[in-house]
Amino acid sequence: MEATTPAILEIAAPGGPVLDARALAVCEAVHRQLRPQLPADYARRIGAIIAAGAGMVCAMRDGDVAGLAVYRLIENSFEGRKLYVDDLVTDETRRSTGVGAHLLDWLEARARTEGCAVLGLDSGVQRGDAHRFYFRHGLTVASFSFRKVLSS
Repeated sequence: MEATTPAILEIAAPGGPVLDARALAVCEAVHRQLRPQLPADYARRIGAIIAAGAGMVCAMRDGDVAGLAVYRLIENSFEGRKLYVDDLVTDETRRSTGVGAHLLDWLEARARTEGCAVLGLDSGVQRGDAHRFYFRHGLTVASFSFRKVLSS
């Protein structure tokens, strides 16, 4: 484990605005490790996602982006108020150094502060390493996630 605890930098609170455009720009390379399909105009896409209700934080360690999370506060009839994590990614060179755990702890604390009953996320079936991480941190498989792709 690396010695320094990552500092959490808020890029945007849920619904925006983007608080630090420079920090958003330096998050792009790490974010693309999870989402390589993001469009070339990264800042515009993430800005639109934030404007639609998402928040974003990054974990900084030794001046570099070590990880990031995109999340939103939602309320539904099944779980009530929930913090839903769209994206949680640790830089591939810093995995297993506590960055992901630190981000997950921050997200849980934020969920509690916001009065959420649940912290949730979806994870692709192919992401076995991520699933082991989530299980170690107390997340469980609560349901199946179904979808139908409507456009190519």
